[in-house]
Amino acid sequence: MENNNPLSPHLQVYRWHISSLVSISHRITGIINFVAFIFICIWVFMLLLGEANYSSIEFLLSSMIGKFIILSLTWSFSFQILSEIRHLIMDMGYGFELRTTRISGLLVIFGSIFLTIIIFIIGKNLF
Repeated sequence: MENNNPLSPHLQVYRWHISSLVSISHRITGIINFVAFIFICIWVFMLLLGEANYSSIEFLLSSMIGKFIILSLTWSFSFQILSEIRHLIMDMGYGFELRTTRISGLLVIFGSIFLTIIIFIIGKNLF
């Protein structure tokens, strides 16, 4: 008798949940934010080198691609912050019920989008 069952659980066996989406997104945004911090440091260093070097960065950031990158990084930072707050609360021993994890996961996802919009509106009015 031949058994065709998988030897170990894998993605085809498990259903996706909000918690798994938030967890994977948290790891991905962590890597993106790490790389973004490196580029922000390079950007600040370019400011120290003079206006000629800064103008190339300013040209990039004022283009449509640059604005998309800024908006994406704003969402990434917002998502990471809210997800870290969620993890901090869970580290204190709260929020492990299935319903609570769904609600907190949705709060992280929609809260990061809302926070990005608020930051965009505030930034648009300041500059």
